[in-house]
Amino acid sequence: MARSASATAPLSCAIDPAMVLSHKFPEVAYEYDERDVALYALVVGACNADAADEKELQLVYHRDGQSSIKVLPTFISALNAKTGDRFYMDVPGLHYDPTLLLHGQQYIEIYKPIPSRANVANKIKIAGLHDRGKAAILEVETLTCLEGSGEVLCMNRSTIYLRGAGGFSNSSQPFSYATYPSNEVSNVTFSDSTPFAVYEDRIQKSQALLCGLSGYFHPLHSDPTFAQAAGFTRPIMPGLSTLGFAVRAIMRSFCNMEPAAVKGISCRFLHHVYPGETLVTEMWLEGQSRRVYYRTKAKERGRAVLSGYVLLRNVSSPL
Repeated sequence: MARSASATAPLSCAIDPAMVLSHKFPEVAYEYDERDVALYALVVGACNADAADEKELQLVYHRDGQSSIKVLPTFISALNAKTGDRFYMDVPGLHYDPTLLLHGQQYIEIYKPIPSRANVANKIKIAGLHDRGKAAILEVETLTCLEGSGEVLCMNRSTIYLRGAGGFSNSSQPFSYATYPSNEVSNVTFSDSTPFAVYEDRIQKSQALLCGLSGYFHPLHSDPTFAQAAGFTRPIMPGLSTLGFAVRAIMRSFCNMEPAAVKGISCRFLHHVYPGETLVTEMWLEGQSRRVYYRTKAKERGRAVLSGYVLLRNVSSPL
């Protein structure tokens, strides 16, 4: 997004697949409480339009005998974001320019309701490495487990594009390694049919700064000078935060804002979003599979910024 990819990396700086794939990440432990959960909900727009919103107050406040606030299913991704892009720079044999890194896709599976306070451990591994000539594609899988019991709460899989880092294969066929099929969200197409539901959400102009309080620390989201040097007119929203807005729209429309109804989330990041813009999320329900396909646009620019699907355990009637 920020600038054009450089030419294929020189051989002296080429990625060493054997070293990369043999790398073992240390477990990363986090402790969080309801303050972190409520702050994250505000980061992804909860109660932005109406501080008394009946559906969204449960994400930030105890109401009507509610023993704990409810946790949005994308919350754990914010904990993963705290690890930061520099985490990958410590991988032996993985050579790339960090200014050319792009977050391409995100896939989340949720196995258990996420508690509003917990000690968790992230178990991280490289699940895929692909040579695309001018770019390398790294797939990173994170299992988030409750410390002590080891119970797995969810799995996050991030697809990271390292522009200018390809060309490390010596064979005629590009090197490819993956433990599972490619994320099917890449092949999602949208018909011209009328969406089942549409939801508009205005992002506050200070929203990207708020994101920094919830783990999205990259200067691209807060520093105007850095953002302009990267090719943007001003700081942009973190992609995972924009995804949180879209998933919230789907939860409002199809499952009465019930986090436990969400089973899986798949997203392809298409374009950047500026704070202050209006997000329009269009949704199509594939009834038998309980899968809601979505496309989120920046209304002011008429540009699609996200697409993918959310798999639900239970579906209510759309708004």
